Amino acid sequence: MPIAIAVVILRRVLPIKTEPKLLLLIPLYLIVPLIIWVAIEVEGLSLADCGIPMAHPIYLVSSLGLGLILAAIGLTVVFGGECLLGWAHWQAENGDRLKAISLPLLLLGLWIGGTEELVFRGWLQTTLQANYSSLVAGSIASVIFALSHLLWERQETIPQLPGLWLMGMVLVLSRWIDSGNLGLAWGLHAGWIWGLSSLDAAELISYPDKSPKWFTGWANKPLAGMAGAICLLLTVGLLFLFPHPPIETIVNSQWP
Repeated sequence: MPIAIAVVILRRVLPIKTEPKLLLLIPLYLIVPLIIWVAIEVEGLSLADCGIPMAHPIYLVSSLGLGLILAAIGLTVVFGGECLLGWAHWQAENGDRLKAISLPLLLLGLWIGGTEELVFRGWLQTTLQANYSSLVAGSIASVIFALSHLLWERQETIPQLPGLWLMGMVLVLSRWIDSGNLGLAWGLHAGWIWGLSSLDAAELISYPDKSPKWFTGWANKPLAGMAGAICLLLTVGLLFLFPHPPIETIVNSQWP
């Protein structure tokens, strides 16, 4: 509450123009890590149990960087394919806008992606695995992850719910492949937020009327169409190119 009040006062005092959603997310995402830290202490867990190997920060950072690269590859293939098919147009004249917003949006993506991964693929996944296998725990966590997006823009979010669930499962898979660490999932999540928000804010992509909504997505939201599904499945294929434990371990056991 003190953080929320300070944000509201700041908005009234300074000429800040932003969406109310973002203003509400600021205090929420500042307080969530504290809540998770308390929950971890109460349950006798550690940050390493929740996917953050504090003893090996270089490993976490390298996995984070790899996740950013994989996210960029997936988005490039999907949006590039849409442009080649004539279902989307690249607005090259807006390229200069990208320079001004790219770094702030990257930092925002890292913050939001890191917070959500700590909650859903970190603490919640680890807590559920006390009673369920990695696959079942991941499925439950992904349902909660998808439904949590209904707090904002419900009409636009409802068509994205299957895509959000699939996204959650891909992020669960990435933690499993990353030997239980969150670096890879964090990088993927942050990379998707960074890429999509950059394209949207800089208005680099436009859609003609002939674009099939079943592919580009309802309201041009990729997760509400085949474009998002293809991006996520492509990411799965890329993830399996890396060394990973036997697939049955995610079905029958905990993290490797």
